[in-house]
Amino acid sequence: MSASQALHELSIAEAGRRLRAGTLSSVTLTQHCLSRIAALDPLLHAFVLVTRERALADADRADRELKAGVDKGAMHGVPYALKDIYATAGIRTTCHSKLLIDNVPAEDAVVEAKFKAGGAVLLGKLATHEFALGGPSFDLPFPPARNPWNLEHFTGGSSSGSGAVVAAGLVRTAMGSDTGGSIRGPAFYCGTVGLKPTYGLVSRRGVFPLSYTLDHCGPLTWTVEDAALTMQVIAGYDALDPASADIPVPQFASGLGQDLAGLKLAYPRSFFARQEDVTAEVVASLDAAAQQIANLGAKVEEVELADFELFNACGRVILIAEAYAIHEKNLLTRPLDYARYTYQRMMVGATISAADLTQAFRLRRELAAIINTHILATYDAIITANGLTPAPRFDEFPADVPPKMTLQTMPFNVTGNPALAIPTGFAKNGLPLGMQIVGRAFDEPTVLRIGAAYEAASGSIKKRPALELPIAV
Repeated sequence: MSASQALHELSIAEAGRRLRAGTLSSVTLTQHCLSRIAALDPLLHAFVLVTRERALADADRADRELKAGVDKGAMHGVPYALKDIYATAGIRTTCHSKLLIDNVPAEDAVVEAKFKAGGAVLLGKLATHEFALGGPSFDLPFPPARNPWNLEHFTGGSSSGSGAVVAAGLVRTAMGSDTGGSIRGPAFYCGTVGLKPTYGLVSRRGVFPLSYTLDHCGPLTWTVEDAALTMQVIAGYDALDPASADIPVPQFASGLGQDLAGLKLAYPRSFFARQEDVTAEVVASLDAAAQQIANLGAKVEEVELADFELFNACGRVILIAEAYAIHEKNLLTRPLDYARYTYQRMMVGATISAADLTQAFRLRRELAAIINTHILATYDAIITANGLTPAPRFDEFPADVPPKMTLQTMPFNVTGNPALAIPTGFAKNGLPLGMQIVGRAFDEPTVLRIGAAYEAASGSIKKRPALELPIAV
């Protein structure tokens, strides 16, 4: 394989070393990414906008800065892409919706400003579900993104384009958002890494809200190390985000490369294994992953959690009530401008009472105590299911009713704990399987340490989707 063909396989760290050594230019790396996008995105529909001129300008600037000895950090000269709910100054930000089809923000989201300050290279804006909720929908300005492992299958949502571009090797890191699993779902279905950080660790200012008390911003990446390096750029306190945590930014990569000796992990097997929809392949994959983590030196013990549906119902009430509050005016005055799924999901919020929401917030405190006081006071992390079935086919979704998703991600939006999605292998039909690793609040380094050790031992990210390329890129 030639050097140019292998460029998309360079990790962020490897690309950075070559950029600093002068054996690779950011312009060359960026042009390679743009060529892959041109070749593959007509199949994937993952980009809603490719910022070619901006990308080449960013790359040229990075090359000049690095040559002059200016080093802005791990992402300097490295391409990235943004879910199209992140505001980008002077660049259209649509939320995949007719309602914002001509929206051009005057200011950047904080995350985008941090990428700019770190010298990274913006490739474009990525497909999402409408307003990070309604999908997969075919009645929107842009088609839904396709799963690179099988184009007839769903990517997960709502960070659908982010999962697709990372899996297909169009970019190493792509920003998503996670309100009920919208980072970890696409990571699971597309076979990538996805990190939902602790609530408040990454500023959400400039990211179109879905649920003020559940929204998290984080990356989808090809490796755990790529996630750690991306987090080092985007994390930090923002006084203008009311939910932002005023704490020192961790060294996210500090535990990478360490074994797992001395760690004690909880494995709530019945939490997912008793679910009606779970497949035998998913359970077997998780059991094997838990055993592999134990073989790496960690002590893994089965534990019991509160019923999943308690977490799910609690989170859904809060999410839909807050989403309806954000969209109430447009839902009442411009209902036909929403996709069918979006409208159906959001309008339920009109039926949620103050008593319902109060009870959900009360239950939320109790459930958070179960995780943080009863489980994570004893264990360093939890390993559990991310989803119960591999990615469904698009033609399995009903036309008139929003589909039920078989993910188990909502509990850790309710509690706000960091949760890392990581691949564990493949189902018999060739689609990815995975797990999530959940840690104590603001203890991302331990979560990433566990994920990296498992990733290295399992070789879970060695295989790429086999997409037909019309040209060699």
